[in-house]
Amino acid sequence: MRRGTTASCAAAAMLVATTGCVSGADKSAYSLFNPTPDQLLRDMTTDRPDTTESPFTVDAGRVQVETNLFGFARSRPDADGVVTDSYELVNANLRIGITSDTEIGFVWQSYGIARSHHADAATSFRHAGIGGLDVRGKVNLWGNDAFEQPGATALALLPFLTLPTDDDNGISPEHVEGGLLVPLAINLPRGFGLGINAGVLRLKDDDASGYHTDYVATAALSYEWTDTLGTYYEVATQFGDADIVVLGTGVTYALRPNVQLDAGVNVGLTRDADRINPFVGISTRF
Repeated sequence: MRRGTTASCAAAAMLVATTGCVSGADKSAYSLFNPTPDQLLRDMTTDRPDTTESPFTVDAGRVQVETNLFGFARSRPDADGVVTDSYELVNANLRIGITSDTEIGFVWQSYGIARSHHADAATSFRHAGIGGLDVRGKVNLWGNDAFEQPGATALALLPFLTLPTDDDNGISPEHVEGGLLVPLAINLPRGFGLGINAGVLRLKDDDASGYHTDYVATAALSYEWTDTLGTYYEVATQFGDADIVVLGTGVTYALRPNVQLDAGVNVGLTRDADRINPFVGISTRF
C-alpha cells in the first residue's frame, strides 16, 4: 500500500458515503479552480515523514499542508572537534493540486536555531532566523489512481529550486540551488510498500566559486499494521562533495482521513551526516 496513507479504501469509502474507492476514474475535468469532489479523492498520501518522496500528487483543487512541528539534529564533531545542535520549528510543505496529476509545492522553515559547541566557549556561536524557501513541482507519470493491487507501481518527476530568504542569518541557504528527484512506489503484498528515489542536486561550492553535482538515492520500506497505523524503515544516501548515509525509522497515525500524525528518528552513519535527528509532525488535507 501507499506509504503515508491515512485510511484504507474501505474506510475512506464509508466516510464519504460511497460504495467503494473510485480507482482509475476519469478526473481530467477537475482543476485548481474546479476542485475534485470528496467522493473521488484518492487516499491521502504524504511526502513526510521519511526522506523518500512519494510519486502521488494532491488531487486537483485540494491543498495539503505537511508540517514538521519540531526537529532536532546533532552533528558529528568536525575536524576541530566542534559539534552543532540544530532546532527546526514549523517547517511546512504546502502542496497544491493543479490538475489530477500535477501539483506545486512550497517548503518553508519558519524558524530555526543553530548552536555550536567549541572547546573554547568564547568562540561558540548561535544563529537563529527563518530558513530558505523550496519551490517544487510534481508530475505523476502513472499510478496516481491505480495503485490498489499488489504489484502496482507509480512514478513521478519532482524538480525543485531552493531560494535564500536571508543569506546572513546562518539558517537560510546563502545561494540558489536545485535538483530533480524521480520517486517510484511499489505496492507489495501483505501491507508492505516500497518507495525509491533517485536524483541529482546542483549545490553551491563551499568557497562559492561555482556549483557541483551531488547524487541522491533513498529507499523506504513501509508496513500498514492497521488502517490508521503504519511504520517505515529507510536508508537515504547522498554522494558527491559530501558522503551522507542515514538510517531512519518512524511511525504514522491517522486521526482522520485528512489528518495524520507522525514521528521518527534518523541516525547518521558517515562523518558528513548528522549523528541523530528526531522529529514530530502533522499533515492535513483541505
